[in-house]
Amino acid sequence: MGNQTNTLPDIRQTLVFNAPIQKVWNAVATSEGIAAWFMPNNFKPETGYEFHLEAGPFGKSPCTVTDITPPNRLSFSWGKDWSLTFELKDLDGRTEFTLIHSGWDIDKVTEFGQPHTAVRETMSNGWAGIVKKLSAYVEA
Repeated sequence: MGNQTNTLPDIRQTLVFNAPIQKVWNAVATSEGIAAWFMPNNFKPETGYEFHLEAGPFGKSPCTVTDITPPNRLSFSWGKDWSLTFELKDLDGRTEFTLIHSGWDIDKVTEFGQPHTAVRETMSNGWAGIVKKLSAYVEA
């Protein structure tokens, strides 16, 4: 990391879902799937594709697909500083899922003027609940 003292650690959540990798991939890398557990969106699984997450009261969040490697990895930029990555690992009929939310910086504020340090805490707790929704969705 060197002298990047202002970066905050990524938010990471890893769970094992009792669902095959293709089912989990469809839940995290299709527009319908993402809408079912996260937010309405107009996502398309293409590198460089620009889409929006409908963040309710916060309006539309601009995103761009930066990396897509089915069925193992999807990354996209989110808003002005963040990046989300979903990593999937096939465990013989079950799937290890890791969510990584990066781009946190002590000196930065969000589009809505909230300092990253404060938002990171809220988001970290929020993700725990969102990932539970994903788990229920893929295991249904």
